[in-house]
Amino acid sequence: MRLKFSLSTILLLVFLGTVQAQISPRPAPDRTGSIRGTVVMPDGSAVSTSIRVSLKVLRGEVTFTYTDQQGRFEITNVAPGQYSVDVDADPQRHLEAVSERVLVSRGGGPTFVTVSLKDQRQDSESSDEKTVSVAMLNQKVPSAAKREFERAKHLLDQGKADESIEALRSAITIYPDYLMAHNDLGAQLLDQGKLDQAAAELKVATTIDPQAFNPQLNLGIVLFKQGNFNEAFPPLEKASSIAPTLPAAHLYLGMVAMKISNMERAERELLTAHQLGGSKFSIALVHLGQLYMKEGKREQAREAFESYLHESPDAVNAEQVRKAIGALQH
Repeated sequence: MRLKFSLSTILLLVFLGTVQAQISPRPAPDRTGSIRGTVVMPDGSAVSTSIRVSLKVLRGEVTFTYTDQQGRFEITNVAPGQYSVDVDADPQRHLEAVSERVLVSRGGGPTFVTVSLKDQRQDSESSDEKTVSVAMLNQKVPSAAKREFERAKHLLDQGKADESIEALRSAITIYPDYLMAHNDLGAQLLDQGKLDQAAAELKVATTIDPQAFNPQLNLGIVLFKQGNFNEAFPPLEKASSIAPTLPAAHLYLGMVAMKISNMERAERELLTAHQLGGSKFSIALVHLGQLYMKEGKREQAREAFESYLHESPDAVNAEQVRKAIGALQH
């Protein structure tokens, strides 16, 4: 698979689908949990006015609450299963109604969700536009370096990855602090499996601007692939703090946390990745199922795997997941 050349390069395995899990609207007293969430504005800041939040199942509305002055809300006595958390539109501020899928697991612990409001007046933005840092905007890149950067983009579009890498190296030679070039070079080297070289470029990028989301995320991915899980944790945690409403960092952070046996953090991050990314990040449910299996929570593992198959019935690993479900049923 050829890596798309852009500042926001994120190497993820994602699958498309929809969830149609049927659940009971009445919670079982000894198996209930809660949903704790935050509603944020399109720019990522928490809403400061009260907004209605509804919890729904397929058969209709279950309950509703309102956000506090920090945009927070909590819904208690929630039975395990799939829910829809719906936030009302605000026509005066041109905000659309938003709905997020939430998986409440067995065990009674809280489920966390962040709901990002959308501006009716704006077209959907690319992840590039959402994650451009101040330092990036302020960089005075020489025109010669820019030409090499653009040439690298065209070469990659033509499938000439090696030549593209050389053009990026040329751009960096002209302007050593070229943040975008270091990031994209690291991403391309990652795509080629040259992990040590990729890590070196991405570490430079994170030094140039620690607040740039994509270099932190890509560095975390490289370190994860190298098996350096403890080292991967800080850049992924940094990425998730820079752009908390983007699911990619939460996904990898959950995977890393599981590797270092921080199961509570892993569960929270994987659930957040799925809640933020929806069906495009259904792979988080597979990792969540594996986490529950390691903890001996067979029923929760089965539910996670079944939810994944609802969302991604034709995924390449669907048969393996079905076998895992079969093993859990015996």
